[in-house]
Amino acid sequence: MSYQEFLTPLFLFVNSGLVVLIWMVQLIVYPSFLFYNKENLVHWHNVYTKRIAVIVVPLMLMQLVISILNTIVSFSIINLTIGLLVLFLWVFTFKSFAPVHFKISENRFQQTQLQQLVNKNWIRTIIWSLILGLSLL
Repeated sequence: MSYQEFLTPLFLFVNSGLVVLIWMVQLIVYPSFLFYNKENLVHWHNVYTKRIAVIVVPLMLMQLVISILNTIVSFSIINLTIGLLVLFLWVFTFKSFAPVHFKISENRFQQTQLQQLVNKNWIRTIIWSLILGLSLL
């Protein structure tokens, strides 16, 4: 089995999983944060982040590794674009989303930050959808 025969279906699986996940977070999870009172949100958020990390972390790591490998082993403008988009998502996630999640966990958040999660997450939703579309080419 060649590199491409193994990694291409795996990459499609990973990208599809991340797209389904980000759309669920965008349409269901983040908007639901707006309906919790502070105490209940902090409690639920601490449960939610541990559970979702089991799914998100492996998928994001696999996407990062495969996109880097694809860019190096099978260079193309599409693979480079996907790789750059994936790197952008990592930076954007850790600079814009992780700090808000830490504030929620520590009960140091403002209601406006919850709405910002919903609004800013559209960027990740569109980019992850774009990555899936590009990986299908």
